Amino acid sequence: MKSARNKSSRNRRGAVLIVSMMFLIIFSTLALNIATMSGSNLQIADNQHKADCARACAESGLEVVRYWMGQIAVPGTTEPSLRFYEVVNSIQSELASNNISNISTTFSGDGLTLPGVTLDSGEQQSFSAVLSPSMTDPDVIQLEVTGTYGSVSRKIAVDYRFSTRAHTVFDFGVATKGPLSLAGNILLDGATVEVDSDVYIESESSSLALSIIGNSQIAGDVSIVNPVATVDLQGGQAGIGGETGQAAIDNHVSFGVPPSEFPVPTPSYFEPFITSTMDPNTDTSADVTLENIRIPANINPTFSGSATIRGVVFIESPNVVLFTGSADVTGIIVGDGDITDNSATNQISFVGNVSSHPLSELPQEEQFAEFRDETGTFIMAPGFHISFGGSFDALCGAIAGNGIEFYGNAGGTIQGSVLNYSDEQMNLTGNSDLFFNRSGLTEAPAGFVPELILEYDPESYSEPML
Repeated sequence: MKSARNKSSRNRRGAVLIVSMMFLIIFSTLALNIATMSGSNLQIADNQHKADCARACAESGLEVVRYWMGQIAVPGTTEPSLRFYEVVNSIQSELASNNISNISTTFSGDGLTLPGVTLDSGEQQSFSAVLSPSMTDPDVIQLEVTGTYGSVSRKIAVDYRFSTRAHTVFDFGVATKGPLSLAGNILLDGATVEVDSDVYIESESSSLALSIIGNSQIAGDVSIVNPVATVDLQGGQAGIGGETGQAAIDNHVSFGVPPSEFPVPTPSYFEPFITSTMDPNTDTSADVTLENIRIPANINPTFSGSATIRGVVFIESPNVVLFTGSADVTGIIVGDGDITDNSATNQISFVGNVSSHPLSELPQEEQFAEFRDETGTFIMAPGFHISFGGSFDALCGAIAGNGIEFYGNAGGTIQGSVLNYSDEQMNLTGNSDLFFNRSGLTEAPAGFVPELILEYDPESYSEPML
């Protein structure tokens, strides 16, 4: 019996060895698999890290390009087929003028390339970008940015769309690049005080942006671009927004506001409406009627009689045109001067009273058929100093020039904005009460072309495969 028990014991010891070996093999296999999986996970994590870093490089490149795209403004008159080339020139000019040496550009007919912009040389991080015009939509520019981290790359594609700025100087009753001065008994008021009688002043080259002397007042608020500009109120009744003294400045003047756009005046827009040219020998001392007419350069006429204007009067520069008698206007007066000319060499002056009528009252004649739709502008004369010395009931449209002056008893309703493109001071003196009524004006006045800017379209974001 003892021999049988010993034999059974030895058999059990052999079974334990086999089971132990089996467990050893199983656990070794599991350990090997776990080690293999851990290695794979580490590799996957490393790959994901590199991919994320590459995508971050692409995102960084997108932000860099977005910054420079935000500096671009294209003239609104640019043909759609030429807009991309304007963008290319603008980007290259911006980079050069700001001495940006780490971003180079290469242009071909198909697009503008920014090759290999280094973000971190130690980590081998960089991006490249390609701008190209859309083949299907002239209002779209496509941007592809490729981010690189070591040997891994990721791409981002987005669209930019041409649009106009949200805010322009037509949002104000008076807008001037230079300072504004009111002296005497002047009131700037509006049909809707909060909208029509507001004033916009840039005054970048003058610390004194606004001076109000005597009993003059601005009914609305004042926005000044120059952050260090000052406002001078002299006289107990000099006020802004219905208040006087320091309270008027504290409560109704904003300094350092973002610039608003001055749309580009385009005199050539009106040339197709011209049907005749003024004879230099015209007797301007008698009553005259001017219809869709060009006044040649250097004529310098003085209309001392009663002048009736219908349609467009196109004044070539240089010229000094004076209306010393009364003027009855059912049309638009245009000057073709240089928008940077603030010399007052060119002038349009109304000494007498002015009557203005909407273009819908033009005679039912073929020469005015298309012109009736060109509304919203009374005078558009870049490079011309414009002055009013007599009263008026209403001026039907915006007034724009380089230097604008109201003096004497000039005053009345202006159905539009007054835009001074000159850096020189704009003066309102005497008893020039101006009442602004811009109700119903939803589009830019005739002949003014807003600049085009590029807006990022977030819905176009995609990450195409390389």
